[in-house]
Amino acid sequence: MLKFIVLSDLHLVPEGRVSNGLDTAERLALAIESINRDHADADFCLLAGDLADRGEADAYRRLQTILAPLGVPHHITLGNHDNRPVFLDVFGTDEADENGFINKVIDAKGYRVILLDSSEPGKVSGILCDKRLDWLKARLAEASDRPVIVVLHHHANDLALPVDVIKLEEAERFLAVLKTHPDIRQVIAGHVHITTTGVWHGIPFTTLAGSHYNVSLHLESVGGEQKRLEGPAQYAVVLADEQSTLVHFNDYIDRHLQMAPALFG
Repeated sequence: MLKFIVLSDLHLVPEGRVSNGLDTAERLALAIESINRDHADADFCLLAGDLADRGEADAYRRLQTILAPLGVPHHITLGNHDNRPVFLDVFGTDEADENGFINKVIDAKGYRVILLDSSEPGKVSGILCDKRLDWLKARLAEASDRPVIVVLHHHANDLALPVDVIKLEEAERFLAVLKTHPDIRQVIAGHVHITTTGVWHGIPFTTLAGSHYNVSLHLESVGGEQKRLEGPAQYAVVLADEQSTLVHFNDYIDRHLQMAPALFG
């Protein structure tokens, strides 16, 4: 059984600061503590973007410090709040692929897991350019004999929520590349600060709420403004074997207090 963790939306800030009133460093430290205590048997942990709140070098150095006690290997990609050049200055250029993107392949226990960089400077929505799509298509072709799980920051499928205006752009191109593979088991994203599951053109898509604030379910039928909530702070636990792929959600901080609008001024 393959087992791995997905963390997303850490929004770390330099020491002495908070993000929207939340101590995101403390929240991440609690996640590491939870993983080490309850999931030390995981094969690895993936960090699916928005590592830093404003892409600052001090935030990335703080991330290194907080990750140090993590007892399982970790792999990283970026989100729209991140700054790729600053991240690479801190973490090293070995984190980038041949095109300079933070993409990675992990082959483990009969699966290929692909970590995909959907961030683009100056964009809140996601981008997968020709180089990234070509890279993904090649990595899928190499693994045509095994199931694949893809993890990235931006969601691709419509969620019928306000955040759809900042989803992955030209998502149909991403879908077309995914369709070149016969067995995509899951596409897992962060970004939206809410837990969702769905099937889009036959492929399962999942989002996790992540480690920062959460948002309430705000469909068209719901009046007023979408609520922003203090929690839960959540990571995903993926269990996968030949027959099945499961995504569980662990609320390692289980609070749901509504946050004051002034925190988002």
